[in-house]
Amino acid sequence: MATLNITPAAAKQIHHVLDERGQGLGLRVSVKPSGCSGYSYVLDFADETHEGDVSFEEHGVKVFVDPEAVEMLDGSEVDYVNEGLNRYFRFNNPNIKDECGCGESFTV
Repeated sequence: MATLNITPAAAKQIHHVLDERGQGLGLRVSVKPSGCSGYSYVLDFADETHEGDVSFEEHGVKVFVDPEAVEMLDGSEVDYVNEGLNRYFRFNNPNIKDECGCGESFTV
């Protein structure tokens, strides 16, 4: 069975953006072919479930993963970081074999 961990910081941010929107079931994560290394993460709001979605729940929030991305994300941690003026979701993914120099894409 696949695992995906959600840090307290990520859960707090997911709660925050869903509260601001006034709707949504959680965060949706998928991957798409992109960049110089192969794939990039795609984040969106999950307003409904899709057939085959795999959901993970921790700290009172849900993250829905596209079935085609589950294997690539297995064992990952979703975090939310503040670095200077930048705030973003970061994936600590043990399956990554290589990343491009700009950090926008990865290979598994």
